[in-house]
Amino acid sequence: MIKDPFQRLNLDREVLSVSQLNNRARLLLEDVFASIWVEGEISNLAKPASGHIYFTLKDSQAQVRCALFRQNAARVRQALRDGLAVKVRGKVSLFEGRGDYQLILDAVEPAGDGALRLAFEALKEKLSGEGLFAAERKVALPAHPRRIGIVSSPTGAVIRDIVSVFRRRAPQVELTLIPTAVQGREATGQIVRALQLADRRGFDALILARGGGSLEDLWSFNEEAVARAIDACATPIVSAVGHETDVSISDFVADVRAPTPSAAAELLAPDSSELVQRLHGLQRRLLLYIKGRLAREHMQLDGLRRRLRHPGERLRQQAQRLDDLEMRLQRAFTRQLTARQERLARLQTRLAGQHPERALQLLRQRLASLAERLPRAMREGLKERRLQLHSQMQTLNAVSPLATLGRGYSILLDERGRAIRRAGDTQPGQRLKARLGEGELDVRVEDNHVQPATLSLLD
Repeated sequence: MIKDPFQRLNLDREVLSVSQLNNRARLLLEDVFASIWVEGEISNLAKPASGHIYFTLKDSQAQVRCALFRQNAARVRQALRDGLAVKVRGKVSLFEGRGDYQLILDAVEPAGDGALRLAFEALKEKLSGEGLFAAERKVALPAHPRRIGIVSSPTGAVIRDIVSVFRRRAPQVELTLIPTAVQGREATGQIVRALQLADRRGFDALILARGGGSLEDLWSFNEEAVARAIDACATPIVSAVGHETDVSISDFVADVRAPTPSAAAELLAPDSSELVQRLHGLQRRLLLYIKGRLAREHMQLDGLRRRLRHPGERLRQQAQRLDDLEMRLQRAFTRQLTARQERLARLQTRLAGQHPERALQLLRQRLASLAERLPRAMREGLKERRLQLHSQMQTLNAVSPLATLGRGYSILLDERGRAIRRAGDTQPGQRLKARLGEGELDVRVEDNHVQPATLSLLD
């Protein structure tokens, strides 16, 4: 590899191979055209699975191959397609394997009308996603408007065309111009303010109008601020921007799109001649309806007149009916009274058969018999209880230790009050208590005859 790609070759002394030639040509191109901008139209776009993008950039007289590698292609936001005008940035290079001259790109931007088209499509997609174009947001135009506001330029043929249509079709409609610029840098802000002002003035409808022009001329009506101002208006809006083939964002957001300003005026201007014809037709229908209604009412009145009777006859019928109801009431009352009397007699008979005097007499007899039996039963019960008590006393006396003590026996108790049953349970010199039949004695054991007796000399 040579150090200086600009070094002129000495053809008499050096012969290059094809690879060396292409290599030196590539270095030379990349050094001279390291980063340049080129504008043209895309054609022959190819997107292989590798993620790289290849296309031809051309104008009316020439073309050049372009390569946009995957890492740079990921940064391109707009969708590339054939026919799109773009500005590309990159370096001029050469594909050594085939000797193809090409541009290695690192950036792609829309150019001219193509940039505006991309911005148009991007805003359209954004607002559509937010629902600003939805049919349910549209407001119906009034059938017979009285006051209409026109948001447009005060000069030009647009306002004259609209006024001409209204003078011809509906001269009674009041028209008010809200002037605004429709082209240029200040147009967007003026259109937004004009729409806000018109919406506050209580018009029946608004016309947003502009004559035809290029995409750049109509661009104010493709701005997001204008679209949102149209959506915020409560007043119905007809968008009439450009010629019939021109489409703007305002057309999508407005309640109705008209192909031309004159068509917008015709949508809101009811034709006076048609209204007069319709009025005459309605008048004829109303007269026919009134005549038919009067005829039906006369027939109904005649029928009611024939059915109408004199009040005296009506009163006589009512008096006769009253007498009949009175007699029926008396008969019903008599029947009810007789039935109640018969039922009362039956109840009295049943009550006499169930009088409580007889039951009271039986209870008194039973009470007297029980009164006689009670003292006798008490005496016999006491006698039997005494005999049982005497027998139990004798049995108790026979087994009582007191009776044994009464026959001369005694019971020896130690210091804890326990009975002494064996001599071995005592100790010589131990003090005991002897319980007799009558009274008690304190005693001391001298000898229990179990161990040798040893007495204390001090006792």
